[in-house]
Amino acid sequence: MNAFKFKTSEQKGQYNVDGSVSAEDIVGMAKQLLNRRFAKGKLIHEPSDCKDFLTLKLSHLEHEVFSVVFLDNRHKVVAYEELFRGTVDGASVYPREVVKRALQLNAAAVILAHNHPSGNSEPSQSDERITQRLKEAMQLMDIRILDHIIVGGSDTLSMAERGLI
Repeated sequence: MNAFKFKTSEQKGQYNVDGSVSAEDIVGMAKQLLNRRFAKGKLIHEPSDCKDFLTLKLSHLEHEVFSVVFLDNRHKVVAYEELFRGTVDGASVYPREVVKRALQLNAAAVILAHNHPSGNSEPSQSDERITQRLKEAMQLMDIRILDHIIVGGSDTLSMAERGLI
């Protein structure tokens, strides 16, 4: 992507385009903007921003990935990490490793996420079980689970919005 094709406008949140821009340039710019929104120290303002970021990171994968957005006590991003990689229909998730990494990063809260390569974002029974196990493990360390987002293609599902957290 040619970074000089996009220039910031005088209006906040607006960009000007120099010459013609390919679809690849637009996707590249969108990736840059979403990655900046989730850079270390950035505050998560809207759940939709988090869903957009996670869709960008996980929707194109052909295997399951379980990732975590680690947050401080004011819900500023400490880190985003892909902790476990699986196959086309599952990934083994170890609560001990999630808790260990949260403690290493001094996280006060987390947003869990994983993808379903099938494109179906509905939670399975095993998704609900691992969420409950993680919630119990994290509560012992006073770390809050704010959400568990499932990405199925371009569709996302929030387990918190469904009342499953």
